[in-house]
Amino acid sequence: MARIGNLTLDAPFFQAGLAGYSDAAMRLVARRHGCPYAVTEAMLDQFLIQGGKGLKQAELDDADHPIAGQLMGSHPLEIAQGAGILAGLGYDVIDVNLACPVKKIRKKSRGGHLMQVPDEAIDILQAVRQAVPDHIPCTVKLRRGTDDSAQAEANFFTIFEAVIALGYAAATVHGRTVEQKYIGPSRWAFLKDLVARYGDMPGFSIFGSGDIWTAADIFAMIEQTGVHAVSVARGCIGNPWVFTQARALMSGDEQAATRPPTIDQQRDVLLNHFELSCALHGEKAAGMMMRKFGIKFARHHPVGDAVAKAFIAVKSLSDWRAVLDAHYSAAATEPLAAAGVA
Repeated sequence: MARIGNLTLDAPFFQAGLAGYSDAAMRLVARRHGCPYAVTEAMLDQFLIQGGKGLKQAELDDADHPIAGQLMGSHPLEIAQGAGILAGLGYDVIDVNLACPVKKIRKKSRGGHLMQVPDEAIDILQAVRQAVPDHIPCTVKLRRGTDDSAQAEANFFTIFEAVIALGYAAATVHGRTVEQKYIGPSRWAFLKDLVARYGDMPGFSIFGSGDIWTAADIFAMIEQTGVHAVSVARGCIGNPWVFTQARALMSGDEQAATRPPTIDQQRDVLLNHFELSCALHGEKAAGMMMRKFGIKFARHHPVGDAVAKAFIAVKSLSDWRAVLDAHYSAAATEPLAAAGVA
């Protein structure tokens, strides 16, 4: 189990906030496969404050709990206002993003950029904690520094110690730097050292992130670093079964933990995900959005390249169903099985 303030998770892993991916549809699919907790993609404080579409997108489904609303912003007063809005909408946790490596975000003094200006980062963290009711935990997403310099490391620890002092319930730390983005290995040794120094702080949890592609990776990170839970990010896009497999490992069923999803299971999830996306965004927008999910899901199919190309052309629910009928029906897969492909 893992703890986030007064919240207890029944498994030591969760779905990360993923820009452009982790909307309510993806989160609900993940929950149906054993994910105990999820984080939204980062929301800009200004979009929440302005209302309209940004605020509408922040509304929650009753089944989408427990959940953290992740915030990004540049100014303490504005991000505090955004945090208050999320608390009022019923989010179980408020998460501050100090990790996003996207260049346009850094230029606006948000996300990972704030790690090189620790005083500004701490002002934001303090404003959020003061704006959120005491019974709602606050957490933070960090990278291990802006780069590999000694100054960047010093800045990280200045911010990290402030996170603890301000009463944050947990920090998720990515083992790459902001400069690395998603290139090169995640430095798990950094996470191990961090847990050795701060892992026993009362009421505070350290979660790890980076290079989690399989269920086995989740427990390898826990074993090697001692983190209290693992944030599963890019490894769960088009792969909600990673959570089912992780729970199988928890129960000691190693065979189930390595069993790939069947074609029927893939079809069910693909249809369910698209229908959820349609309900959330409308069919036209879902048709555009689900293409990138289809490409990721196609990796599980015996003829994944052909399936990915078919998903790229999808524009509607009927197109999506046509791809499923062509590649995920018994008629489509029996010849593959006979040939020893499926």
